[in-house]
Amino acid sequence: MKFCPECGAPVALSLPQDDHRERHVCTVCNTIHYQNPKLIVGAIPEWQDGRILLCRRAIEPRHGLWTLPAGFMENGETTAQAAARETLEEANARIEILDLYAMYNLPYINQVQLLYRATLLDLDFSPGVESLEVELFGENEIPWDTLAFRPIRYTLEHYFADRKRDEFIFRNTDLTPPTR
Repeated sequence: MKFCPECGAPVALSLPQDDHRERHVCTVCNTIHYQNPKLIVGAIPEWQDGRILLCRRAIEPRHGLWTLPAGFMENGETTAQAAARETLEEANARIEILDLYAMYNLPYINQVQLLYRATLLDLDFSPGVESLEVELFGENEIPWDTLAFRPIRYTLEHYFADRKRDEFIFRNTDLTPPTR
């Protein structure tokens, strides 16, 4: 950040009083500009027969790979509203949000990812602008080798295991950078 969004003056990195980190602080109006992690919120839309709705990405990162419908939370919405909105945007699908199922902390990319269990309300879905295609998959049909993101793989692995036990356990995991 080089300029203050409030007044347009230059900003400088400095340690505000009673803070423990350097922050971008306006050199004129003294506004402190905090930079915080982004929330990625999504859903695990399940149809009545147990199949899960996945989207094949039409955008980077991971263009062409499969994922659960998810994206950046917007100001003015709850996490549940964000999950429902993202599902509608990416898959034109309507869902009923159930409970929060997984949270992944990814401090190396400044993200927190939240995934909700959800019920797909009908079979009227189609690719949104960020999806090449959307499809329902049974557990044995999941395209495991072409999943876009580690949290999605982990979520689906745990989800199917929990479903077999008929006991869904909230997952809270800190992820380190992937090794190549």
